[in-house]
Amino acid sequence: MSRITRREFTRTVMGTAGVSWASALPARAHASSPAAPSPRGSLTDVPGIKVGHFTDPRRPTGCTAILFDGEAAAGVDYDGSAPGDWLGVMLQPASPIDTIHAILMAGAGPFGLAAVPGAVRYLEERKQGFDWGIPNTRIPIVVGTVIDDLALGDAKIRPDPEAAYQACQAASAAPVEEGCVGIGAGATVGKMLHSRGIGGMKAGVGCASLRLGGVVIAALVVANSVGDILDWRSGKIIAGGRRPDGKGFVNIVETLKQQLTEAAPGASLQIDDLALRSTTLAVVATNVAFNKTQLTKIAMMASTGAARAINPYHTTGDGDSTFAISTNKLKADVPLSAVGALAAEVVADAVVQSAKMATSVEGWPAYRDYTARLE
Repeated sequence: MSRITRREFTRTVMGTAGVSWASALPARAHASSPAAPSPRGSLTDVPGIKVGHFTDPRRPTGCTAILFDGEAAAGVDYDGSAPGDWLGVMLQPASPIDTIHAILMAGAGPFGLAAVPGAVRYLEERKQGFDWGIPNTRIPIVVGTVIDDLALGDAKIRPDPEAAYQACQAASAAPVEEGCVGIGAGATVGKMLHSRGIGGMKAGVGCASLRLGGVVIAALVVANSVGDILDWRSGKIIAGGRRPDGKGFVNIVETLKQQLTEAAPGASLQIDDLALRSTTLAVVATNVAFNKTQLTKIAMMASTGAARAINPYHTTGDGDSTFAISTNKLKADVPLSAVGALAAEVVADAVVQSAKMATSVEGWPAYRDYTARLE
């Protein structure tokens, strides 16, 4: 197994004089703004990870399965106020379970958690899971997590165990399909002022990755926020609350400032931020070996990347969750804080991709049909 020292990693990150660390990015880099190139890649750039989608053709919803070769160490950062999860408590450092076998991300809010047993069945059939000390019995640990997309189409249509099973069947190490597929099929953003006639926009699945020597850090994000999405390098809004005249963005935070300034004393400010309705999910992964406690800290640091690209973020109604995964393929003396810092940038880029790769549905235009037209 290959090794890299702390000194070699630091040298790779910093580069030689006058050379940016961005020069070590994957060949699939793209420009998120004219001034600063932004990496683009896939969660599956981390060896040992497979991803598959199931997209329901009847309405914008679906699920995404993230599978691991064997087991993967995992930690989580729950900074949202209303997360919907299945076995997420197992990722807390106090839990004796150090590794998991899959993550299942589904639409339909809390209803979507009913899909998780499909992923469990898929893994059990392939004899993947913990040895329970009982003949012919292995227990797969599948962490489930959901976003709410029930407002798009018939809310009775929800991901079920068969949908999750098919997502697992589709899983591969190929580059992840991005946009309005799987968990991203029904994702929307910029919804905080929707009841005031300020429409939001479509988002979906976005990925980004970073290679530095033998170290790989990658992320998959589905943005489903009440806040605007920003090109975090330039500060420009690329998706979010739209002006009623169709000529640009209202800028949700600036609008809140204006409304509070103009409101009469004691007046209430109406916003749309109900519990469970808006959740951004991020999975950040690396091949560097870390334990669950260390990954919990990496997840906390990676969450700050989403905060760079989503505004407002971590509101009272959201369930924002960031999962950190190690496939333990690379035994290396790499500083945890360095990986966490770089993971935050990768997550921020994946948020931008989640907006840029989306396609429109009725009432919810996407970046390529709205923002690109304004430029």
